[in-house]
Amino acid sequence: MQLPSQPSIPQPIAQAITSTSTARASYLFVFLEIFSGEGGIQSYVQDIFRSYLSLDNVPAAAVFLLRDRPCNHSFQSPLLNFRYFHTKFSAVGRMQLMLAVLGYVLRHRPQRVFCGHINLAPLVWAICRPLGIPYTVLTYGKEVWEPLPKFQQLALQQADRIWTISRYSRDRACASNQLNPERIKLLACAVDGDRFTPAPKSSELVEQYGLANSLVLVTVARLWSGDIYKGVDVTIRALPTIAQAIPTVKYLVIGRGDDQPRLAKLAEELGMADRVVFAGFVPTEDLTEHYRLADAYVMPSQEGFGIVYLEAMACGIPVLAGDADGSADPLQDGTLGWQVPHRDPSAVAAACIEILQAKQALLRGEIHDRRCNGEWLRQQAIDLFGKAALAQQLKLLLQNKD
Repeated sequence: MQLPSQPSIPQPIAQAITSTSTARASYLFVFLEIFSGEGGIQSYVQDIFRSYLSLDNVPAAAVFLLRDRPCNHSFQSPLLNFRYFHTKFSAVGRMQLMLAVLGYVLRHRPQRVFCGHINLAPLVWAICRPLGIPYTVLTYGKEVWEPLPKFQQLALQQADRIWTISRYSRDRACASNQLNPERIKLLACAVDGDRFTPAPKSSELVEQYGLANSLVLVTVARLWSGDIYKGVDVTIRALPTIAQAIPTVKYLVIGRGDDQPRLAKLAEELGMADRVVFAGFVPTEDLTEHYRLADAYVMPSQEGFGIVYLEAMACGIPVLAGDADGSADPLQDGTLGWQVPHRDPSAVAAACIEILQAKQALLRGEIHDRRCNGEWLRQQAIDLFGKAALAQQLKLLLQNKD
């Protein structure tokens, strides 16, 4: 279709064009949000952009954010130019975003559009597909594990590339939505080895939580009734058996949510109330010291990936995860940690006892399971999933050398 040389551009489109770099941007990123909330997806996307800025010879990109407000952040640069679409009424914001994406694509013809969430995929598909502009959809976990609505499924099926965080997420998405696995590429989560580091347990926190002379299991998770799959209740059910073998065991649960009363009642019914400590919400900047309280990180869950396992390993803490989810990637199919059926208290108990006894053997200088060797665990986590590894994988994906 022949476009007029000077088309009339609606105001939202004009704003999007004038707010981006005057140089032609070769990529357009469209996300729900990056900065307005804390969560695994937001952290993952921020890590991707940090990696993008660390690469040489990458093109300039525009970044459109549906739910974020203008804010100060470290990502603003000549390479990344941000545009925000948060409004009082979500429908208005979505309309402005749609017009801005359409106007930007018509004006700049980017090499590729990156769609940051399945909820935005139909919009990106509807604009890019008729114009022959390739687009990549980023997926994370359970949002694509079940059959999707028709237009979301079609947008995924017709994307020339899909990025996801683990083999498990790839396989479930393919099975549920008839996707071609050859078009799905892995871009794993990354751990910040500068932030998550080993150190002795904080004596102040040990005193605060009553953990003196205890061997401590730790879980970091949302305690929402919709997230029972995290397995906190399973670990509590395992505690009576663990306590028979490890009399000094205690369980520190870090997180908040509406499921906490049920979990506390369960601990009381099992006679474990004095062994289960609910720490509540812990700010991000204090998480590292809380990980260091652990003798084992325990979360028999069903994760899309499970960045918490890497954070614990980077602190030198052995980990226990489920055996049928995305945690197989950070745990390297059991090479770096213990995998058990995620709803089986007996299996969780047996693995926790094994970990804690192995740690005690390590302290005595006896032969030990290297999955309890904190120095080795940390090095493996950083080598495989550190910031440099993420940057290298992103580089290969952008060059289509994956």
